[in-house]
Amino acid sequence: MLRKISIAAAALLSVMTINAQKNRNSQIERPKLVVGLVVDQMRWDYLYRFYGKYGNDGFKRLLNTGYSLNNVHINYVPTITALGHTCIYTGSVPAIHGIAGNDWTDKETGKNVYCTADESVQPVGTSNARIGSHSPKNLWSTTVTDELRLATNFQGKVIGVSLKDRASILPAGHTPNGAFWFDDSSGNFITSSWYMNDLPQWLKSFNAQNLPEKLVANGWNTLLPINQYTESSPDNSSWEGLLGSAKTPVFPYSNLAQDYQAKKDNIRYTPFGNTLTLKLAEASVEGEKLGGDQITDFLAINLASTDYAGHKFGPNSIEVEDVYLRLDQDLAQFFNYLDSKVGKGEYTVFLSADHGGAHSVGFLKEHKITTGFFGEGMEKDINQKLKDKFGVDKLINAVDNYQIYFDRKLMQDNKIELDDLRDFTIRELQKDPTVLYAVSVDEVQEATIPEPIKQRIINGINRQRSGDIQLISHDSMLPPYSKTGTTHSVWNSYDSHIPLIFMGWGVQKGESNKAYNMTDIAPTVSSLLKIQFPSGNVGNPITEVIGR
Repeated sequence: MLRKISIAAAALLSVMTINAQKNRNSQIERPKLVVGLVVDQMRWDYLYRFYGKYGNDGFKRLLNTGYSLNNVHINYVPTITALGHTCIYTGSVPAIHGIAGNDWTDKETGKNVYCTADESVQPVGTSNARIGSHSPKNLWSTTVTDELRLATNFQGKVIGVSLKDRASILPAGHTPNGAFWFDDSSGNFITSSWYMNDLPQWLKSFNAQNLPEKLVANGWNTLLPINQYTESSPDNSSWEGLLGSAKTPVFPYSNLAQDYQAKKDNIRYTPFGNTLTLKLAEASVEGEKLGGDQITDFLAINLASTDYAGHKFGPNSIEVEDVYLRLDQDLAQFFNYLDSKVGKGEYTVFLSADHGGAHSVGFLKEHKITTGFFGEGMEKDINQKLKDKFGVDKLINAVDNYQIYFDRKLMQDNKIELDDLRDFTIRELQKDPTVLYAVSVDEVQEATIPEPIKQRIINGINRQRSGDIQLISHDSMLPPYSKTGTTHSVWNSYDSHIPLIFMGWGVQKGESNKAYNMTDIAPTVSSLLKIQFPSGNVGNPITEVIGR
């Protein structure tokens, strides 16, 4: 009798094992969590410029255990924040996905349009409508995060976090569980009614910690002794901007706590903005139980303080180097957190950038590299010439995103043809020694402009939202508002050459110098997850990363 029971039990166990194996085989293998890390204004060379001072568990962990693509470029102009985040997550370009800039000019009304502004939604977590009334309504294409939601019948959770509204909203897509950004008026992270009508309890608890105030309490000094920052120019270089109440750009910034109380956006320009963002990311993993089951979740993180510091101080400043060394430590801590919370090898990470950044004009002049300021006084000068020619003042309504917008109402009222206006303006612009090319957006294909510039212009021009003339400046020519620090926007390698590293579940180990585009990131993630490519995707999967 016992023998019969044993045989029956063994048979039952065998059937259960077979059924369990069938269930495993019937499930799509995916990581528990995908983490997108977009480091704002991170030039590719920062990976190696500061390599000797990085620890083993941050950037070096990505480089030494993941797959690094060393020749990835942005395949459109202008190279700016909203476009970069959108293109990474849509696999598309401004011509298709509709985000034509951080802002643009409505050609019919002449009004400025901010990329995520939405008066139809209400701020949540703040009373400040300007800061809180935002949504992805201006985004025409789906994102890889949208496609994950669709593929899992909205069971896979998606969260976007950033100091910047646009850098949390656009990566998270149309259908996330939440997108959260920093409110300078309160020092809290907030959202809008597009996503929810009240902040989740975990975020209320996070805000209640008053972490920003704690992070800046001791000011900002260098992580290492300042004489070890041999990769950077001397402190107090003439081309650096000022932080808060500081009279000179010199460490230590002892008044940071007081400066934060006076104006909370001062934290953005320090490494503590990145620390704050990654702590919010950890809180979202905990609060939303991201990576807590076998249904893949997605956490889209933008680390924005690298951009603010770059704009303020310039790439060769000790401040920027310190921001990266501290970010390296923060990343190490974040990866260790994910290892313990989600499981080492159970999540996939990619790290990239929305754009790079040029060296400061003052720095380049010090080292006898050709530079200068692009388009200084251009709008006023060309408008005067247009007035002399056509008898109408202020025919140029805006110069935005290296594009010239003409005033449609003035043209209509004065019966001025667009072609006549453009042709005359282009002839005048070609006399400007800082202008490399000026071309009608309708005639780029026929223009005598070399590749890859021509195709990048075509990819960046949105028929409904871009301007009438595209400008391309000479190398290392910055807009006149960048008298200190730096900026970005152009096709050149210092703005377009970005890092891209994949690490973790499903990723091969290695590196490649093959040419790829920013638009290849979304289809690579989609292929890894076995989900549909985003609706406007023009990129291709990087098969060497995922081995198929």
